[in-house]
Amino acid sequence: MPNFKQLSDQDNSSISLFHKRILAEQAISANPEHFFASHPDLTKYYIGVDVGSGSARACCIDATGTILSLTEKIIGKEVLKNNHVTQSSTEIWDSICYCVKNCVREAGLQPTDVFGIAFDATCSLVAVDMKTGEPLPVGPNFKNYDQNIVMWQDHRASKEQKLINSTGHPILKYVGGGMSIEMELPKMKWLQNNLDKETFSKYDFYDLPDFLTYKATGNKTRSLCSTVCKQGCMAPGIEGSVKGWEDDFFNAIGMETFVKNDFIQVGGSAEHFLTAGEYVGNLTKEAAESLGLSVNCVVGSSVIDAYAGFLGTVGANINVEIPALKEIDAKETGLHKAVGRLASVAGTSTCHISIEKKHGVFCEGNWGPYFGVCFKDLFMFEGGQSFTGGLLNHVLTNHPAYLTLCKEAEEAGVNKFDFLNNRLEVLKDESEHASVVALAKHLFFYGDFLGNRCPLNDPDMTASIIGQTIDISLDNLAITYLASCEFLAQQTKQIVNNLKNSGNTIECIFISGSQCKNGLLMRLFSDCTQLPIVVPRYIDAAVCFGSALLGCAAYKNYKKFHSKGKDSVKPTDSVASRFKKQENTTNRSPSPYTQPSATGKTIIGNTLLGQSVQSGGDYFSHSIDDNITSPTDSTTDFSVSSTNSLSKDTGNLTIGGEPSNISQKKLAGDYLWEIMTDMTGTGKAILPNSLSHPDVQLLNCKYDIFIDQQNIQREYRKKVDNALKEIYN
Repeated sequence: MPNFKQLSDQDNSSISLFHKRILAEQAISANPEHFFASHPDLTKYYIGVDVGSGSARACCIDATGTILSLTEKIIGKEVLKNNHVTQSSTEIWDSICYCVKNCVREAGLQPTDVFGIAFDATCSLVAVDMKTGEPLPVGPNFKNYDQNIVMWQDHRASKEQKLINSTGHPILKYVGGGMSIEMELPKMKWLQNNLDKETFSKYDFYDLPDFLTYKATGNKTRSLCSTVCKQGCMAPGIEGSVKGWEDDFFNAIGMETFVKNDFIQVGGSAEHFLTAGEYVGNLTKEAAESLGLSVNCVVGSSVIDAYAGFLGTVGANINVEIPALKEIDAKETGLHKAVGRLASVAGTSTCHISIEKKHGVFCEGNWGPYFGVCFKDLFMFEGGQSFTGGLLNHVLTNHPAYLTLCKEAEEAGVNKFDFLNNRLEVLKDESEHASVVALAKHLFFYGDFLGNRCPLNDPDMTASIIGQTIDISLDNLAITYLASCEFLAQQTKQIVNNLKNSGNTIECIFISGSQCKNGLLMRLFSDCTQLPIVVPRYIDAAVCFGSALLGCAAYKNYKKFHSKGKDSVKPTDSVASRFKKQENTTNRSPSPYTQPSATGKTIIGNTLLGQSVQSGGDYFSHSIDDNITSPTDSTTDFSVSSTNSLSKDTGNLTIGGEPSNISQKKLAGDYLWEIMTDMTGTGKAILPNSLSHPDVQLLNCKYDIFIDQQNIQREYRKKVDNALKEIYN
């Protein structure tokens, strides 16, 4: 039995509440063997799988929520025609299998040590044969059966989208007043329009997360998350809905075949659809062999990737007290404590997910309210930006000074964003400007290169830049990059304001993804929205981590409702062997803007139970040096304070049982919320500067200009279109 040592306050800062409680109990335990024997859940491990636009990833977590390993594999896409973007479900599944096998191996586990697995993925439409489950082509030429996924970013179905929205059906108020071109019903309608009736009837449609669950279990049961959020289903019980699919709506858009066939092509009646983390089934023998797991491993109902990001972040304890959240915590119990926490899940695009307990709150331009998609008892809202990380990459790579940037960043030993952020500080010091933000005071950047998802739901929106000169220097690139960061922050403010003005409670933003490592961008987000920004423990792995929590939830759901309390598998090794792994030490970037990361092709660092972490040894931890004081005039400061006390953090926790002080009148989703709050690590808060701060005043002024650019573009398009009609009529 290894010698487990209490972590120092420094090492303790980012671990989960459950982990802290275990360490506290270990410290007073006289018999380590008895300690582990009395807490059998500590021998259980869970896998989360995340499929993004360009890669598949899997992570393995232990019972405390610590990521033991993380593997990523690149996946491709095909663009044979403008606005037609496809992928292969076969390639994606093979990539997942590689990642899961590698994760288990790198974590030092046996297949039978993994008790639960769950999947998340982009909201992309998968087409397979109704009878065989084999891939079917999705165009544009229908020759390649391997390319059977219409990606979320595929914009081919513009006419179909407009037809659907022209019906004015009441269901559309649940998607902000109109379906987005990125949703899946317009894509299914496009396929119906481009295939003969008999061929189309053979198509079985899945949102990608649901397809992965089907592939793993052989169970065709769909999730409420995918069907309600992206396919035009209304959760049973909402406005009298029983089967979820509204006959009159589908008849109105010319999809009578779905109605006649009882919606079998999209899963049938929604009465049987599941919410996040519910038990779907065990792995099939074929899937278990492919994944390198056991047939006793249970599978949880899937979610769209952004919702996994919500699950993997908003349950975090925060290293600084936020009064608005403290007030909610004081008056609410269980799942209702999640109200006020907005998750911004950033990647190529960004999704903003919030939760609301009130019925009847509608938000034009934002999607929702979606009932029961993650928690059976509450409503969720979704907003989004189609081009965020992709926008920053586009701005950099298309500027004439890009190669110069690459060369100088490499010579400096930092990444491109760190180099630009540092260069902006130099430019500020060399100029008369009081802050970095003022460097772009007369550059007005509007960046809807791929249309506007929310709140305009306008795929025809484009980009515009006012204030450009013939300057093509590296310094010009730095300022253009600054303006693009400002645009992302202003658009986030617009989405947040839209939600709040419609009656949603938004008190804090939990942001995840690689953009979290950009301190300049995070400062702009906080100052523009006037909200605290919380950066999670696992920045790049938050989405994958969220799915792993669903794997844990599925196992607990299975054990409680399906197995009569018996474990589905038994550990093959003593628990002591799990904690004999070497630490993976990683040097942090010297850039002041870069936060810890959690991404890679193979295993990341281990922070195991009781394992002493040397300085810099925990790849995911936040050191004392990260605790930067309150904001100054610099745009790059992070405002945080010391961590809360252990007694406060762990007062409601138990190990292997139910908390004794939780109300008996639990919501159905409370068990998932308890998993989230127990196993999610501590996040770091970035507090907004005051309204009187010069940067905030300047950003507020430019927000009005941002709105003007948006409105004027639409006005100009309409004016020209009307003129053309008069000219040619």
